[in-house]
Amino acid sequence: MSFPDGSPEAVARALVAYGRELAETGAVQVGGAFTTDPAADAFIKSAPEAFLMGVLFTQGIPAERAWSGPYLLSLRLGHFDLERMVRSPEEVARAFETAPALHRFVRTLPGWVCSAASRLLDEYDGRAASIWPPGAHVIDVTERLLKFRGIGEKKAAMAVEILARSFGVPLAGLECGTVAYDVHVRRVFLRAGLVEHDTAMDVHRAAEAACPEAPGSLDLATWLIGREWCRPRVPDCERCRLGTVCPRYVDRTVVGVGARSARP
Repeated sequence: MSFPDGSPEAVARALVAYGRELAETGAVQVGGAFTTDPAADAFIKSAPEAFLMGVLFTQGIPAERAWSGPYLLSLRLGHFDLERMVRSPEEVARAFETAPALHRFVRTLPGWVCSAASRLLDEYDGRAASIWPPGAHVIDVTERLLKFRGIGEKKAAMAVEILARSFGVPLAGLECGTVAYDVHVRRVFLRAGLVEHDTAMDVHRAAEAACPEAPGSLDLATWLIGREWCRPRVPDCERCRLGTVCPRYVDRTVVGVGARSARP
């Protein structure tokens, strides 16, 4: 069945196609990496604990800088030992504060990192992969992630989607996943006519309607479109992956929380 350009159905179909294309390549973002530093990228990809800590970093700073955080922290500490982090929170704090600061929120992130290290040791024997074992249900993994300080619904949705798409973790219940309520995702959904109102419920329902079998698979596709083409100012509609089907409601934008985005 074909749909007229500019219709929500046509936009949804194009978005699903882009999401599938990204999933086939296991993409993380443009360029296929978390960061621009091969060593930092390898660190995130090889250590589940580093990935979990990276999720904590994804707030208020560019994505590439956020995902480099765990590797840079390991260099400054001289280790990435969870027990040592828990025993020496002041050492972790100094690592963040030393210029150039590891993060925009130097007073918040050290506490989140040490708290995460403690929970990993207490509940998962120090193994982050135990949070998302093969076959685990999306809802269960999401609930486990939400118990970590610094991980809310947006970060949890993002993490689950990355685990399934980029790391190939076989999770059950992908139909229960969703897109993160991220500033870029919100803007694309509004401008492409998938939602009329900028609310988490509207965005999540629109993602479910567009791709009922795996709503979360639209997350990266939408985020990339928002960051690369559907920018807040001077959107590049001609080059956008939705350019031929989008109704281009470019006067629509998001307001309030989420002015900055750090995502993979």
